[in-house]
Amino acid sequence: MRILLALLSGGLFGAGLHISGMTDTGKVQGFLDLFGAWDPTLAFVMGGAIVPMAIAWRLVPGRSPLAGGTFASPQEHGLDNKLILGSVLFGIGWGLIGLCPGPAIASLSYGGWTGAVFFIAMLVGMLMAPFMVRRVDEMSARA
Repeated sequence: MRILLALLSGGLFGAGLHISGMTDTGKVQGFLDLFGAWDPTLAFVMGGAIVPMAIAWRLVPGRSPLAGGTFASPQEHGLDNKLILGSVLFGIGWGLIGLCPGPAIASLSYGGWTGAVFFIAMLVGMLMAPFMVRRVDEMSARA
């Protein structure tokens, strides 16, 4: 049952990304181009995801998931090298290519070889991230 719910949720998420235009790299780059041909429509897509999720987190206490287990509690973390480095790398990839991890996975089904190349590069970056964070931590410890 849990696998079926995960499959349905993933399929719904991918369909939503495609319908909303989040997998269209030109539309995403248009949203990020604040001083050029700015396209604000993705702000509504983000709001359409953030608002229901904020409400859901308020309703979670005392409830349990349909498939069993427990909901993870949000954790408070401050700014650290890991968060800053991850944010910078995410922003660079999103700005240059117009894809983030969810749409990159969704684009594998129709993106041709360029989508696959980006996905592989994204995986390599994810695998390299722990080493990069360690290096940044070592550099900041020396300073």
